[in-house]
Amino acid sequence: MKNRHFIIFLLIILLFSIIIDLSSGSVKFNILKIFFKNDEIPQIITDIRIPRMLTAILTGISLSTSGLLLQTLFKNPLAGPYIFGISSGASLGVAVLLMGLSFVGITTLPGNLSIALAGIIGAGAILFIILILSLKINDTLTILIIGVLLGGGISAIVNIMQYFSNANLLKKYVIWTMGSLDAIQKEQLIFLSLITLIPIILTIIFSKYIDGLYLGDENAKTLGINVKKVRILIFAVTGITTGVITAFCGPIGFIGIAVPHLGRIIFKTSKHSSLLIYSSLIGAIIMLLSDSISHSFGSQIIPINSITALIGIPIIIWVIFKNKRFI
Repeated sequence: MKNRHFIIFLLIILLFSIIIDLSSGSVKFNILKIFFKNDEIPQIITDIRIPRMLTAILTGISLSTSGLLLQTLFKNPLAGPYIFGISSGASLGVAVLLMGLSFVGITTLPGNLSIALAGIIGAGAILFIILILSLKINDTLTILIIGVLLGGGISAIVNIMQYFSNANLLKKYVIWTMGSLDAIQKEQLIFLSLITLIPIILTIIFSKYIDGLYLGDENAKTLGINVKKVRILIFAVTGITTGVITAFCGPIGFIGIAVPHLGRIIFKTSKHSSLLIYSSLIGAIIMLLSDSISHSFGSQIIPINSITALIGIPIIIWVIFKNKRFI
């Protein structure tokens, strides 16, 4: 009953956040008046703001649950969805498409779908490496270190490409790194929904096994849990969702680290069946509010990565200073 009240409370806040987000932008609308009076819905809402709003929800859900799973896996409260180089792989894919073109004399700017596909290919390549490593190496700390090294190496390659890139293509890449929810089109939302929500639903279904992992590998084994399979499931879910979100929206930081802590602090539970739902809803709410803020200055749009950083960093600092032990 208590869990049900928490979820209803979060759903109410989510609804208000949706209304605020749909109302934000250079053109002002009274969203409640439009829907309750059955007025004709303006095209700017159906074609731009609703896809943007749904993208914010999917992004918040994906990054928050990925962060929660990785914090459990690595027993590290500062672990996040970009920790083992998946987003760096997406960045490399986009960098090769955008800035690599200038090395062969091509200066035409690719479309948003091409950029997303390049990001998915780059993220998929790194995910494949991580999955292979997880089959060969039993130590999660070693995999974490390798992931960090992979990310650092990829960043070095991207920096070299930036130095030699055409100015227009470099600008396009830099804008992509700032993060944006505006590039998603209605036709792409179905793909984005399936590729992010299905893996997360799987983790909720198998959450009792993740609870066992939370107790430590040895305790999980005594409970009959196949630790390697659960670890691969977490790598696959976080890698796929993080890679796809990064490819379409750019690297969006701090949501994956900060939101799981909010879920634990507010609702005081360690059950992943509950935490996955709480983190999903809180992440969706924060992304919606961040998107609203980024579109609240008329025609000027603030990069959403900056908004999420300003929200997430104080939470992380608070966790460090309070020395909370959530894992």
